[in-house]
Amino acid sequence: MSNRQHRTLRRTLVAGALTTLLGAAGALPAAPSAAAAAASPAGRPAPAVITGHAPTLVPEAGAWDASHHRFLLGSLRHATVSAVGTDGGVRTLVRDPALTEVAGLRVDPVHRRVLVTDLDNGVGEHSSPATFGKIAGIGAYDLDTGRRLFYTDLAAVAADGGKHLANDIAVGPDGTAYVSDSFAPVVYRVAPDGTASVLLRDPRLAPAPGSYGLNGIVLREGRLLVGKWDDGTLWQVPLWDPAAVRQVEVAGGAASLLHLDGLLGRPDGSVAGVTNALLGTGRDAEVELRSEDHWRTARLTAVRPSVDPTPTALIAGPAGRVYQLSAGLADAVAGHPSDAFTLRRI
Repeated sequence: MSNRQHRTLRRTLVAGALTTLLGAAGALPAAPSAAAAAASPAGRPAPAVITGHAPTLVPEAGAWDASHHRFLLGSLRHATVSAVGTDGGVRTLVRDPALTEVAGLRVDPVHRRVLVTDLDNGVGEHSSPATFGKIAGIGAYDLDTGRRLFYTDLAAVAADGGKHLANDIAVGPDGTAYVSDSFAPVVYRVAPDGTASVLLRDPRLAPAPGSYGLNGIVLREGRLLVGKWDDGTLWQVPLWDPAAVRQVEVAGGAASLLHLDGLLGRPDGSVAGVTNALLGTGRDAEVELRSEDHWRTARLTAVRPSVDPTPTALIAGPAGRVYQLSAGLADAVAGHPSDAFTLRRI
């Protein structure tokens, strides 16, 4: 073989090897981001109790991000979104100066984004007398990078000049979001591109003076179920006719649902939630509700006292197991935010 033939053969073999190598590399998953690094390997069972530590994080709600095998928690104190591994490790995913406090949080897997509510409840480090009780916003952020996709001012959409506090979010299959307002009798509808409108405004949903009204919100059978924190009532809103909003008659639930906070729709059609003793009344507990008539009525099927104080949310975590979030909200409201939070499997 001549030297020229030898060089040609060598180039051919090297090119073939590179093609094979690059092809194999293309089939491998991308390296995890810094935020995803907080998660433990997907094959490792999650512990029954996850204790996290981060300076005055005060998460109020969260969601499980199955694509990165991690929890996402919003911070009332710092207005951030943190990725939390099943080992309790914490990394910041979203830091947006447009946010004042983050409460409600949902993952929209179809559009690979996380949605959060923005508010000012007087707990955040960016809270001010000028904005307290006047912010209702929703932000959307890329699930991989934390980059902002849109921010929508819902208080401007309400256009009534009153008090507003965007609280919780429900997300439909097409990515449409529905947001509850705890300071106004309003539910917002937000299209996947961020365009928003008032879905419902009804005086029956107004909060008691000095209290919180609409809170947890979930989507069931084409209907929104919205809990009212101040009196423990549950309301259903048919999406095809929002004006037909009606209170759900809950057997045995009047006292047990006082201070109903976060809600979670379960695969079996039931709805779970937490109640808390924030502001001195109510009790810290997990509750479960079922309905046999499309949520015209419901029955309270379980009330389980909470081991941890002031629970605020339930999160469907790894393997479909449900975790309850507690982060010392009562202490934070009193001006003493904690560095610790607990995710406890129930």
